[in-house]
Formats: sequence, structure tokens, C-alpha cells
Amino acid sequence: ARDPIRTLSILSYPHSLHKVKSSDRCCVTHHLFNFYIDKVFKHCKTEDSYVNRKISSIANSFLSVKRKLEQCHEQNKCMCGQESTEKFKQILVNYEGLNVTSAAIKSLGELDILLDWMEKSG
Repeated sequence: ARDPIRTLSILSYPHSLHKVKSSDRCCVTHHLFNFYIDKVFKHCKTEDSYVNRKISSIANSFLSVKRKLEQCHEQNKCMCGQESTEKFKQILVNYEGLNVTSAAIKSLGELDILLDWMEKSG
């Protein structure tokens, strides 16, 4: 609701998550969790302390999942192919095309896209 930019998406079309090959899903998920922890959650502060607590709770959940994904990554069960690297680079380009706060708010607003994609790919 706080996202003023409706014409652009960071996670969606034309470089949609829904077009990621199954062999690249683990890698893209790993990249996206790092992205949300390192870039998005740090810049999602609002005037509303209730909303901030909810964002912090989601960030903590992401940290927990990120640790599990890192174990897979370290054991080479989560390979990164060229296509997954390219898809993630495009997401970064989309993100970095906006100012930090707008990009973080938009990415937070697109969590439903990420969670829907993860649910369907499970």
C-alpha cells in the first residue's frame, strides 16, 4: 500500500521468477533471501512501530531459512547455473534503478510474488 510506483516490478515480468528452471530454483532462492536480508529489510523503516516489528519478524524468519539454504549451498546441493545468475542480476538492476527506500518498499510489497513462487516450486 505504501508503494507509489505501480508501473515497475522488481521480481515480475519480463524476467519472471515463474520462468526459472527447476534446477536453478535453489540458487535463485538463495540469492533472493540474501538480497532481502542485505538490501531490502535494512531500508524498510516506517513511522509505524507495529509495521516495523512485523518487518523485523519477517526478516528474522528469512535469516533462519537463509542459514538452511547456506548449508545446501556449501554441500553443492544448490548449484548456480548461468541462467539463475542472469535472472538474479536482472532483479538487482530493477532494484538499483530506484532510490533505496522506494526499492526496499517495492520489494517488501512484492514478497507475495516471492512466496507464491516458492510455494508453487516446492
